[in-house]
Amino acid sequence: MPSSLRTLLSSRRGALVMGVLNRTPDSFSDGGLFVDDDVALGRVEQLVKEGADIIDIGAESTRPGAARVSAQEQIGRLGGALIRKSAAQGVLVSIDTTEPEVAAWALEQGAAIVNSVSLEPAAELAALAARYDAALVLMHCRGSMSDMAGFSQYDDDAYGDVVADVGREWSAAADKALAAGLSRQDLLLDPGLGFAKNAEQSIALCGRLSELCALGFPVLVGPSRKSFLARISAAPGAELAPPGERLGGTIAAMLACVARGAAVVRVHDVAACVQALRVAAAINRDATEGGQ
Repeated sequence: MPSSLRTLLSSRRGALVMGVLNRTPDSFSDGGLFVDDDVALGRVEQLVKEGADIIDIGAESTRPGAARVSAQEQIGRLGGALIRKSAAQGVLVSIDTTEPEVAAWALEQGAAIVNSVSLEPAAELAALAARYDAALVLMHCRGSMSDMAGFSQYDDDAYGDVVADVGREWSAAADKALAAGLSRQDLLLDPGLGFAKNAEQSIALCGRLSELCALGFPVLVGPSRKSFLARISAAPGAELAPPGERLGGTIAAMLACVARGAAVVRVHDVAACVQALRVAAAINRDATEGGQ
């Protein structure tokens, strides 16, 4: 059996890296690339070699406006071999879904983490995670993906204080998860960068992430290739950089979040992000030791 997320979190010296693998035809940055089983298994192997601690596998796009995908279709997209073979090789697999039926199926196949982009199924998913001794990531979002207006588009006045509001709304869902039997140490907070937030709101969450870490749960952040990076960095009147050209912004946001306490980072470009994390850790370690 692969090491549990609980074990990795308790022994980590830096942020853990969650590599993204989408089994979807329509994801915003890599849709359709890994729908073949052999290609997907090869990608898992590559991401692990590049330094990923966790592989997050999903079969439903979470881009704004994406249509819901039924549980049965998600399971069909995931296929019968990918999770089972990856877990058998010692890979810590996360299933990216909000559907309890999909989560149960994936946990039976060997997944060890459920990663939900919605707070709504907190109790159901927590009960499943507890039954399988798995971890649960709950991401803050308001409404479904199909109802989201667009990439990093959200009313400026939708939050009184985005950090406080996200913390309060997430904590209410966390209470339901814990009441359903999930251990506190197996629950992770994701502030949902880019989900029901505009660019300024996502930046505020990055800048004040330590306030969310103070809630006492490991925090996972997923800035990778998000549109808020392009909006913040674009020159006035310029077109936004496409997802594949946002690595610089991804790394900047990732390092800022890790410096403020993020325990896990969810990224597409694993090799570059692992390199950045290792260099930053070495610099910080040298600065600390040099000041003693």
